[in-house]
Amino acid sequence: MRVGVTGSTGFLGTALVGALEARGDDVVRFVRPDTTAVSGAMVRWDPARSLIDEGDLAAAGGFDAVVNLAGTGIASHRWSDAYRRRVLTSRTDATSLLVRALTTLTSGVAVLVSASAVGYYGDRGDEVLDESSAGGEDYVAQVCREWEAAAAPFAATGASLSIARTGIVLGRSGGVLERLTPLFRAGAGGVIGSGRQWVSPISLVDEVAALLWLIDHQSSGVFNLVAPEPCTNREMTRTLARQLHRPAVLRVPSLALRLTLGRELADNTVLTSQRVVPTALEASGFTFSSAGIESIIASALT
Repeated sequence: MRVGVTGSTGFLGTALVGALEARGDDVVRFVRPDTTAVSGAMVRWDPARSLIDEGDLAAAGGFDAVVNLAGTGIASHRWSDAYRRRVLTSRTDATSLLVRALTTLTSGVAVLVSASAVGYYGDRGDEVLDESSAGGEDYVAQVCREWEAAAAPFAATGASLSIARTGIVLGRSGGVLERLTPLFRAGAGGVIGSGRQWVSPISLVDEVAALLWLIDHQSSGVFNLVAPEPCTNREMTRTLARQLHRPAVLRVPSLALRLTLGRELADNTVLTSQRVVPTALEASGFTFSSAGIESIIASALT
């Protein structure tokens, strides 16, 4: 297969590209015009300016599938009005430009897998959430709603559109675990806020496998890319500490997080509660290698 990938140099994109190449697929990366750090086939584009290199697109020779992972990190910086706009437009501009470009290809594209996040559901306490659950009303939920809406026109081509609402991806090479592990090894890890908030993790191995599954099955619809067993922050904290053989007696108060990160960022990310399950993905026949937090963290640390 020939697979296009946006966001290919990020934590998830790097793992996906590696898996695609390992199984013999041809990968075409969508990259910024000044990118020099990648090799192989590429399409240069600048979503912020709504520009894409038509020559590169033609040279790519068409795609069997495209996976859209482009977007600025939501929690990478304290939120200012400018950064909030950047978080939103980095997703919507890239997705809209990609959809417009793909619909011009005479060869067509069998499936577009476009990223979203479980932040779509907002802060929902203990409520169990699946793909049929209503969306939330906070900032992150609004970002996800507009992100998904930007991909929606692709469905008019008659091809398959998969919306992949991803949870917290745990892997050694990046993401949340890369930031947490050094703290826990130093004995400085602990429960965040009350610790009762639900998190919806997935191992990096299963996240990549699920994306490949959606590609290979040309799946249409919304899919929660989370493990079948959500857990609380306290359960995740204790599991990580136990597997690292370190104590986790500290607690990071909610007030301290709000003062450090800003109230909205803290409340929309580390303090939010989302108990999400992968109903549609399991119904499609996908099997997880790590169903719960014990095996997810064990997988990530090996």
